[in-house]
Amino acid sequence: MKINEVSKLTDLPISTLRFYERKNLIPDCYIERDVNNYRVYAEEIVEYLEDVKALLCADFSIEEISMMVNQQMNLSYDEKKTIVEQKIKEIDDIRKQLTKSKKFLQDILEGKAAFQTKC
Repeated sequence: MKINEVSKLTDLPISTLRFYERKNLIPDCYIERDVNNYRVYAEEIVEYLEDVKALLCADFSIEEISMMVNQQMNLSYDEKKTIVEQKIKEIDDIRKQLTKSKKFLQDILEGKAAFQTKC
């Protein structure tokens, strides 16, 4: 599959796909070159990129994802597991703060909060 097809199927700009390649975010197993040296992507790249998008939404950095997928980084399973566990903890902390914020906003709407602005 050519890069423009991958772009359409994943809703990612071609420039983003090339950026991901430069950052070693896309393992070599998903890309080959044809006789004209054009990139040819494996069908599985679409699902892989959807996973990458999910990780980015979970606040993983490009560098963190690259470290986990790049074979040359030689991260052990335990090291990768630690990175994921830390991210889960961060998400849980954010969720707790958002729950508090939501409760406060509900209290404002119901007139229960001592807040300067009346709604």
